[in-house]
Amino acid sequence: MKIFTRDKTRRVSVGGVFLGGGAPVRVQSMTKTDTRDATATVKQIRLLAEAGCQIVRVAVPDMEAARAVRAIKKSSPIPVVADIHFDRRLAVEAIKSGADKIRINPGNMPPEDLACIVAEAKRAGIPIRIGVNAGSLKSAQCAGLSVEKKAHAVAAAAQNYCAALEDMDFGDIVVSLKCSDVPTTVAAYKDFARRRNYPLHIGITESGPPGPGSIKSAVGMGILLYLGLGDTLRVSLSAPPEKEVDEAYVILRSLGLVGGGFDIISCPTCGRTTLDVVQAAVALEKELKKIKTRPAARTLKIAVMGCVVNGPGEARDADFGIAAAKGSGIMFKKGSPVGKVACGDWVKTLAAEAARLSLPPKK
Repeated sequence: MKIFTRDKTRRVSVGGVFLGGGAPVRVQSMTKTDTRDATATVKQIRLLAEAGCQIVRVAVPDMEAARAVRAIKKSSPIPVVADIHFDRRLAVEAIKSGADKIRINPGNMPPEDLACIVAEAKRAGIPIRIGVNAGSLKSAQCAGLSVEKKAHAVAAAAQNYCAALEDMDFGDIVVSLKCSDVPTTVAAYKDFARRRNYPLHIGITESGPPGPGSIKSAVGMGILLYLGLGDTLRVSLSAPPEKEVDEAYVILRSLGLVGGGFDIISCPTCGRTTLDVVQAAVALEKELKKIKTRPAARTLKIAVMGCVVNGPGEARDADFGIAAAKGSGIMFKKGSPVGKVACGDWVKTLAAEAARLSLPPKK
């Protein structure tokens, strides 16, 4: 049961992409290039956009990077967020260079520097993300702090910064409260959401490499999204940024929050299986990544099942799939068997059907 209601958060525009107020949950990532190299950064942004990224963030460590935002923004197919720490001058310059949003961190930005950043953001008509990270917040780093106290320290820092911006008559705010562990992150977002209705950018910060980091991110964001929290998200991995985008969509599809793409339903295998389901599922996943899908209201479910126990049922329940029989498999479409498929032809048969269903409708 949802505790919070996503459609009651405020609506904020980031370069024309809306966050909050019932808008779809947006997928973000961050470039891992040197921002001063605008050509390399734009190249990576375009790859991210092709993967489905809707908003991208770039690090701005110095004035050269802040000025490079102008060229990056000019060629970027998606809105660009400037990530600022320590120095208000970088925020002001990035805004002047055309950034669609500014991210600042209460843990390393003096409150007295806010006024000039807010004034410039107002002039440009862009939002500010208050991005709290427990790792840069001294009040959350005391040894022995309980999960509740640490989470409250993170939420309190965000609330104090929101109050400061509100005192300056600024309300185009997005908030993130990221920690590197799931319990503290979830508790911090719940604490904050009970007191403010700003759109939330969710994630588990510094979650690690793919695998462990993927699981940690899925658990944390899955809990938050199921509770009704989260208007935009980033999966933070020690990996190429396109991997972050791929995994973000897996999380959203698992909760029915986005449509499109494919969901492979495959059995874990046991002593009853009559073919190498693992190899078939992995090979099918690779083939599906080659298919450019049209926008769709729902995700296509494809079953790859290895025995007669759950196989026919799962294949019938999927949009299409194959359930193993002796020496071959039974192909199902829309709940009905349509014929046999030889074991060696499973992958190409399923991929061909996926491609057929993904083609744009004829005009």
